[in-house]
Amino acid sequence: MSTHAETIDAHVGKRIRLRRTLLGLSQEKLGEALGVTFQQIQKYERGTNRVGASRLYDIATALDVPISFFFDDMLSPAKPGVRHQGFAETRKPFGTPAPNTATPPALPSNPSIKAMTDEQDMLARKETLDLVRAYYQIPDRDLRQKMLELIQSMARPNTTR
Repeated sequence: MSTHAETIDAHVGKRIRLRRTLLGLSQEKLGEALGVTFQQIQKYERGTNRVGASRLYDIATALDVPISFFFDDMLSPAKPGVRHQGFAETRKPFGTPAPNTATPPALPSNPSIKAMTDEQDMLARKETLDLVRAYYQIPDRDLRQKMLELIQSMARPNTTR
C-alpha cells in the first residue's frame, strides 16, 4: 500500500529523471555535480529515497529549474485524474472574500502512482527529447520564440474551414 508521501516522492523522482534526460546528463554526471553516487540518483529517480529540501534545492540548481518544476503536473490527491494547482493559481484576488472551506477534502487511502497522463507519456518519448534538445540548441532567443510560435500555429486546428 502506498502513502501520499510515497506518491509525491515517485512524482518528484520522475521529474528529476525527465529534466536530467532533457539536458542529456547521465546519472553519474548529475551525481558528480551533487557530490553523490549515481546509485543515489537512481534511488531519487525511482522514489525509493526521499529527496530532502536542501538536496532538492541543489538538484534544481544543477538542472537549472525552479523547485516548483518537480511538482508540476502532479495529480491532485483529492481528485484523482485532476492536475494539482498551487495556491497562486487558485486564490482569489486580495479584498475578495475567501470561499467557505469548513472541512478540507479527505485524502484517498491509496493514491495511484501509476496515474501517468498522456502528456507525461509524451514527454518520455525520444522524439520529444530530440525536439527539445534541438530547440535549445538554437542560439538566437528570438528565432527560438518564432519557431515555437510556428509550431504552435501548425498544431492548432484550423477554425476558418
